[in-house]
Amino acid sequence: MRAPIGDFDDARPAPECLDLLTEPVAAAVRAWQGAVPAEQLLYVDTDPAIADTAVFVEHHGRRLLDQSANCVIVAGTRGEVTTLAACVVRSATRVDVNGVVRKHLGARKARFAPMDTATGDTGMEYGGITPLGLPGDWPVLVDATVVDTDWVLVGSGRRRGKLIVPGKAFAELPGAVVLEGLGVAVS
Repeated sequence: MRAPIGDFDDARPAPECLDLLTEPVAAAVRAWQGAVPAEQLLYVDTDPAIADTAVFVEHHGRRLLDQSANCVIVAGTRGEVTTLAACVVRSATRVDVNGVVRKHLGARKARFAPMDTATGDTGMEYGGITPLGLPGDWPVLVDATVVDTDWVLVGSGRRRGKLIVPGKAFAELPGAVVLEGLGVAVS
C-alpha cells in the first residue's frame, strides 16, 4: 500500500514486519493495545545511509520535516540519581532540554544521554531510536504538536526503515506525557 505521507510506495502494517524491527520494537508492536489499531502502525523500508533527518528530508521531500519526529534520549540528574527519558519532538524543532525537560524530570541538570547509554539501554541503533519499545519505567515526553499531527514518520529502532504512526498514538505509549513547548523552534 502507498504510505499516507511521503513518497513511499510500499508501506506495510508493522505487525507484518516484526523481523525487520529490533526486538524491543517488535515486542511493543506485538503487545500494542492502544485505541489506534496496531495495523495502523506502518513500516517503510528506507536506505540506512540517509537515515539522519536532514539528509532524509532532502532525499524524500522537505514536507516530511513537518510530518516527522525525532526521538532523543536524555538524562536528568539530581544528586546521585539519574533518570533516563525519551523526548519526541517534530523534526523541525529541537528538544528544550534545559527548560521543559529539566523541570519535568525534577532534575538539577539535564543533558542528552551518551550514545552508548542511549543505544545500550534501548536495544536500538543510533539514528533509529523510536519511542515504541522503550524500557517501561522511562518517561516518554511527547511534544503536543506531534500528537496533533495526522501521521508522523519516526525511527523504527534501526537506521534502515521508518515507522509511520498516527500522531494520537504517541499519547498512548507506556509512560507517555504530552507537553506543550517540549519542541522549540530552531534558531
